[in-house]
Amino acid sequence: MTRILGALLATALSVLVLVCMGFAGAYQYLAPEIPDAASLRDVKSQLPLRVYTRDGKLLAQIGEQRRIPVAFDEIPPVVIDAFLAAEDARFFTHPGVDWQSLVRALVANVSAGGVREGGGTITMQLARNTVLTSEKTLRRKLKEVFLAIRLEREFSKQEILTLYLNRIFLGQRAYGIGAASEVYIDKSVHDLTLAEAALIAGLPRSPSLDNPVASVERAHDRRAYVLRRMLELGKIDQAGVEQSTHRHQHQ
Repeated sequence: MTRILGALLATALSVLVLVCMGFAGAYQYLAPEIPDAASLRDVKSQLPLRVYTRDGKLLAQIGEQRRIPVAFDEIPPVVIDAFLAAEDARFFTHPGVDWQSLVRALVANVSAGGVREGGGTITMQLARNTVLTSEKTLRRKLKEVFLAIRLEREFSKQEILTLYLNRIFLGQRAYGIGAASEVYIDKSVHDLTLAEAALIAGLPRSPSLDNPVASVERAHDRRAYVLRRMLELGKIDQAGVEQSTHRHQHQ
């Protein structure tokens, strides 16, 4: 028995060494193609032309992208909790890559015989959406992982989360939570209720299909998923879920 356990341990260590060597080799090979983390500070967000009435009310926005930048201290905790529950529950503890989620996604994809889950963290999504392409290849995924690690070294968690929440595409030409709050709820971010925050946090997976303009049913399904995840993580209680959804249904 001891001999078998020793052989298994030796095999596992050998596999681990090979994986680490392969990972290091891939990094050296792809390093020239990976942007500097600091380049994210230089990426210019396209702001639309805004037309206001004389009393200061927004009349129209002209441009392909709707953006309303929001500072970190302007984002209410309920919005942050909703996005982390939906996209990256371990955001504040992982180093940019959630290896547990990546392994789970790999197993799910192999079982499904295709790409069903990405296992990407918020940091990885920021890397992909800002300076990388969205092609589903191993090469792009590795570049995404390496850039995410660089981002975590260059920026604080608050900076990464602020960049992500201001740049993520949320459907209907809305980029960032500021624009999405205005487009879907007609409110500022700091006025969002729990149900409204959950609705917006459910959009990143498929923003063009899951938004309430394209499909109210899909948007409500995603909102329910986010609320369920927040409940599982202890961010809200059942009474809060029922109260928020009941209030939202009657608005």
